Amino acid sequence: MKNRILGTTAFALVAASPFAALAQSADQAVVTAPSAAEATEIDEIIVTGSYRRSLEEAVDIKRKTVGFSDSIVATDVANFPEQNLAEALQRIPGVTIERNKGLGQRVNVRGLPSEFTFVSINGLATASGSGGRDVEFDIFASEIIQQVTVQKSPRAADEEGGIAGSVNISTARPFDYAGRRVVGSVEGAYNSISEKTDPKLSFLASDTWGDLGALVSFSTARRTNRTDSNSGINFRPMTRFLANSTGARGAQAMAVLARDAGVVVQNRANTAETDRIIFQDKVGDRAYLNTQDQWGGALSLQYRPSSNFSLAFDALIGRYETTEDEYDAAAYSASSRSTLETIHEYDKTTLADSGLIVLRDVSYTLTQHEMLSKERINETDYRQFGTELNWSGDSWKLHALAGYSGAEKTLDYANLKHTVYAPSRTRWTAQGGETIKSANPASIDMYNSPSSYLFEGYETSLEQISDDKYAAQIDFTKDLNLDFFPALTSVQVGARYTDKSKERQYGSLNIQGTGAGKVDYLGRPMSQSELTAVSDLVPGGAYSVRDLTWSQVSNDYARRTFRYDGFYTPFNVGDYYEVSEEVVSLYAMADLNFDLGAVPVAVNGGARYVDTSITSSGYHQIQNPNGSTGYTPEPVSSDGSYDKVLPSLNITADLTDSLIFRAAASETLIRPALTDLAYKRTASWNSFRFTDGNPNLKPTYAKQWEVGLEQYLGDGGLLAVSYFWKEIEGVVRQALTGTVPNVTKYNANGSIDGVYTFDVYQPINEPGSYEVSGVELVAVVPFGQFYAPLEGFGINANYTVLDSSLTSTTKLGISMPPVGLADNTYNFTLYYDNSKFQARASYNFKDKYVEGIGYEMYPIWREGYGQIDLSASYNVTDSLQINLEGINVTDEATKGYTMDPSFPTMYELSGRRINLGLRMEF
Repeated sequence: MKNRILGTTAFALVAASPFAALAQSADQAVVTAPSAAEATEIDEIIVTGSYRRSLEEAVDIKRKTVGFSDSIVATDVANFPEQNLAEALQRIPGVTIERNKGLGQRVNVRGLPSEFTFVSINGLATASGSGGRDVEFDIFASEIIQQVTVQKSPRAADEEGGIAGSVNISTARPFDYAGRRVVGSVEGAYNSISEKTDPKLSFLASDTWGDLGALVSFSTARRTNRTDSNSGINFRPMTRFLANSTGARGAQAMAVLARDAGVVVQNRANTAETDRIIFQDKVGDRAYLNTQDQWGGALSLQYRPSSNFSLAFDALIGRYETTEDEYDAAAYSASSRSTLETIHEYDKTTLADSGLIVLRDVSYTLTQHEMLSKERINETDYRQFGTELNWSGDSWKLHALAGYSGAEKTLDYANLKHTVYAPSRTRWTAQGGETIKSANPASIDMYNSPSSYLFEGYETSLEQISDDKYAAQIDFTKDLNLDFFPALTSVQVGARYTDKSKERQYGSLNIQGTGAGKVDYLGRPMSQSELTAVSDLVPGGAYSVRDLTWSQVSNDYARRTFRYDGFYTPFNVGDYYEVSEEVVSLYAMADLNFDLGAVPVAVNGGARYVDTSITSSGYHQIQNPNGSTGYTPEPVSSDGSYDKVLPSLNITADLTDSLIFRAAASETLIRPALTDLAYKRTASWNSFRFTDGNPNLKPTYAKQWEVGLEQYLGDGGLLAVSYFWKEIEGVVRQALTGTVPNVTKYNANGSIDGVYTFDVYQPINEPGSYEVSGVELVAVVPFGQFYAPLEGFGINANYTVLDSSLTSTTKLGISMPPVGLADNTYNFTLYYDNSKFQARASYNFKDKYVEGIGYEMYPIWREGYGQIDLSASYNVTDSLQINLEGINVTDEATKGYTMDPSFPTMYELSGRRINLGLRMEF
C-alpha cells in the first residue's frame, strides 16, 4: 500500500509524484520515499492537520523503507522561513547550503562539495544554465516543489550521478488530492538593510472529473536584498614585484624588504622563495543591491481510469531575472606601476609552519585606486515537459517516462571604471582591510577625491547559454513466488537514455565614448559625471560595515550615457563552444525477504551498466603566421567515451519491534561539468593566467558503504545513527598545465600595460584517491510522550561530522582538506503546535571549509556560519491562516579568511528578512 499524508491546511506527500505545485501549504515532515519508478496510485489518504502528526506518519513510512534516504515535503516548505528551494532543503539531515550574499544558492550533502550532488525534477536531470552538475537553486522558488528526497545509498534502478547523494524533486498531480482544491497566498517580505518590502503571490487549483484530473498553479515573487561587504582582501605573492628582475620596481621592493622587515631575498627570480612572501592584493568596500523577480507556472493533466493505470502529462515553466548593482571603492595594491614604499608591520610567526611571511601593513608607491560601478543582469528561462506511465497487474508493474528539461540563460555584464594612481597605505583590520592616506605628500583620500579619478572605460560582456536535457526510461518489475527460492520476492529490469548538451556564446566590448568608435570620455575626471552618494545608490542608508561614505556614478547614468543607439556587444567566434553527452544505462536488481533466526531481513541488490559518449566542439587560438602578432581562432572538436558497471546493495533488518539495522554498499560516479569539458579559454588579466577546458576529463568515482541503527520511540519519535565511508578517486581540480609567453596585456583605456608570460590552468583528474568517513545523527523527539504538560512541543535535529584523508594539494605543499568539504554540519528545530497555533525556531550551522585556493598556493576559507530562523502561524479559521517568519533574525555576517582568521578576506552583511503572509483555502 502506498500512503499519502494530506492535511486540511497542510499535507505531507510520501510517494514520489511528478510536477510541482507552485503554491502549497506547509508543515514539515522528514520521510523516506520510494523512487518515481515505484510510484503507484493512492490506496489510502491519511488526513492530518499538524506538523506533529505529519512527522509521526512520515517517520513510520521511513521505518519501512530499504536503504538510507530522507525527505522534505510540501508540508514543510511553505511554512518554513526560506527564500528559495535551496533554503528549504537545508532542513534535511545531512544537507547544508552555500550562501551568496545572504541567499542560499547551492546544496551540499554530508558536507561534500556541491558538484558531488546530482539533482533531478520528476526523474529528469535538471537544467539551470550553469553548465555544471550542481544546480543553481536560487532560480527556483520553494513553492515549486511537493517533495524532495535525498538518496544517500543508491539502488541499481536510480540514475547514477551523486557521490554525496541524489536530490530527487517531485511535484503534485490532481489525483494527489481528495477532490477539488483551491489555495491562494499573499506575502510581504522586509529586508532590514535595504528597508524594502517585497511581494509574493501564489495560487493553486486542482480538481478531478471521473477518470480525468487537472492541476494548475502559479507563483510570482520579488526579492530586494542589499549586501554590504568589505572584501577582496586576498594574498598576493611578492613575486608580483620581485619578478621584475631588471626593473627599478623589483629592486626597490627587495631593498624595502631588507630595510623594514629584515627579509633578505636571495634570488628574486626564484618563485619558490618569492611566493612565500605575502602582501595584500586588493581591498574593496562594496555595496550590492540585488533585485530578483521570479515567476513560475505548472500544469498537470492526469488520466486514471483505475488504481492500476495512470497516464500523466506535466509542464513546468518559469523565469528568473536578477539585476545586481555593485558599487565598489577599491585599492589595487598590486598595481603594475607600484612597488613597496614602507613596511609598517610584518608577521613572521602566524604562518611560520608553512614558511610564509606576511606583510600586514604597507605603504605603496603607486596604488591603483578604482571606483567601479558594476551591473550584472541574469535572465534565465526554464521549462520542463514530461509524460509518465504507471501500469500494474496482479504480479507486475510497468513504469515509463519521457521528458525534456531546458534553460536559456543570458548574462549581461557592465563595469564603469574610473582610476587614479597615487601612493597609499593598505592594511588588514579585524574584519577585513582598509586603505588610508600614506605619509607620502602625493597620497590622496581615495573616498573623497572625485576630481582625481579619470574615466578609463565602460567594459561590457554578453554571454548566452543553452542548456538542454532529454531523457527516456522504461522498467518492468515482476513479483515472484518461487517454491524453490521463496526469499526472492521480485526482480526489476530497465533501461534509460539521456542526452545533455550545453551551447555557449560570449563576447566583450570596451566602450570609451558616447558613440560607436568614439573616444570622447578617455581621461575625463569622474567629478564631471553625475555623482551619487553610496547611501542613495542603494536603498537603506549608510554603509553598514565601516564608518565611511563615498560617491560615484550610478549604473543608470552609465547605461544612459554609454549604451548609445544601436549599441550591442558582439559575440566572439573564438569564445563559442558546444558540449554534448549521451548516456545509455541498463540495470537489473532483485528484492529478497527472509528471516535470519528471529530477525526479518529485506535485501535489495543489483547492478547498473553505464555507457557514456561525449562530443566537445569549440575553438583553439592559433598564433598568426609569418611572425605577425595576434591569434586566430581555429575550429576543433573531440570525441570521447567511457563505460562502467555500478553495483549496489541495501539491507534492512528488524532487530526488535522498534529497532532497525540498515546497511548499504555501492559504487557510483559524478561526471565532470560540461563547462570543464568544453574547448574554451578564459583570461584573468590581473592574475596573469588563462583557464582552459579539458575534453579528456573522466568522471570522479566513489566506492562507499554505510551502516546504521534507528530506534523508534512512538508518537513519531526517532533516534538514528549511521556511519558512512567513501573512497573517492579522480577528483577534478584546476592544475597548472603550461605557459604562454609574450602575452600583451592592455589597460582599460587601450594603452599597453606590458608583455608577460601567462600561466595556463586546466581541470584535470587528480591522481590517486582519498577517503571520507563520517557519522550522522538524527533525533525527532515529541516531548509529550515523556511528560504530558509538554504535549505539542518537540525537537527535530540532525548532526553530521566528517573526516577526510586528503591533504597537501596546494602548489606550495600547504595542508588542507578537499575544497568544499565541511567537517561539521547540524540543524536543530524546536517546535510547538496545536490545532490553532504552530511555532518553530530553527538553527542551521555549517562548519568552515576551503572555498578556493588563491594562485593554487593559499587556501581561502569560508568561516563557519550559523543562522537562526523563526516561524509562526495561526489558523484564524479552517480556511484562513496567518504566517509570520524571520530569516537570519540575529543578522549574522558571512566571513572568510586566508589560512588564518587574522587575515580576513571578507566581511559581508545581508540583513534580516521578515515575512508576513496570509494563506486562504477556498
